Amino acid sequence: MIRVSWISIYCDALQFFFSLQHNAKVAVLGASGGIGQPLSLLLKNSPLVSELSLYDIAHTPGVAADLSHIETRATVTGYMGADQLGAALKGCDVVVIPAGVPRKPGMTRDDLFNTNATIVATLADACVTRVYKVMKKHGVYNPNSVFGVTTLDIVRANAFVSELKGLDPARVNVPVVGGHAGKTIIPLISQCTPKVEFPTNQLSALTGRIQEAGTEVVKAKAGAGSATLSMAYAGARFTFSLLDAMNGKEGVVECAFVRSEETECKYFSTPLLLGKNGIEKNLGLGKLSAFEEKLVAEAMDELKGSIKKGEDFVANMK
Repeated sequence: MIRVSWISIYCDALQFFFSLQHNAKVAVLGASGGIGQPLSLLLKNSPLVSELSLYDIAHTPGVAADLSHIETRATVTGYMGADQLGAALKGCDVVVIPAGVPRKPGMTRDDLFNTNATIVATLADACVTRVYKVMKKHGVYNPNSVFGVTTLDIVRANAFVSELKGLDPARVNVPVVGGHAGKTIIPLISQCTPKVEFPTNQLSALTGRIQEAGTEVVKAKAGAGSATLSMAYAGARFTFSLLDAMNGKEGVVECAFVRSEETECKYFSTPLLLGKNGIEKNLGLGKLSAFEEKLVAEAMDELKGSIKKGEDFVANMK
């Protein structure tokens, strides 16, 4: 039975639509952009990907031609313009959407909501159109297969902790829960592997840096855009984890923003055990320190407001 799912997360999060299959054809919607190009390069370099379908409103044939010269397994095809979107999605197992407008200095993610939500909604609508008949036939829609990707927050937390402690970042894992904006980003340093400890003032500063890391990049680029390379890496990491789980690998865990009953919010990011059909188990928040409990409590109102804004946007879509 084919399993199909989709999400719609705005700003510099990524969107994933996937069905269960061992030979992965992956589409990147927004493939010519600042995130789309390095993301496509990382996907092209993966043995998990057999076909790469690239879509954007401009320049995609050139990006596809460039990538097609790389000596790796995946074949690459470029599609350009709304009339080719359906063809770009045909037969895809994973669809990644890095399309959207980047932040500029002084802007928040919320400032871009209407613009980027509209872009994502248009692309999501095309994906739903492609899979609707399959969903209706098999009755396969399942909230356990719907993910909002927050992997960049985990990637940043791992990098910053390893930098402070002199550790190999490849061996550091910091769960990050909550949402994907400002104080809703909650790094659980107490649950870091390997175990680390920081004085109170350093812990507070580290948490603040993780929460505002996106703004750090926006300021450093001085108006030239927001995080692209690290976002592409994070998107590729999540894609590879999904493909591993879909292919039967056990013990695959990633944090993601999902329909949840772990807190009073309808949606909340927590560590998830992934499997062939999506979420096998929500691992929840685990044991929190007093500092982390306070962060969770303080994030609730903002997170609820963001969720309501997203729900209202969808309800009012024409």
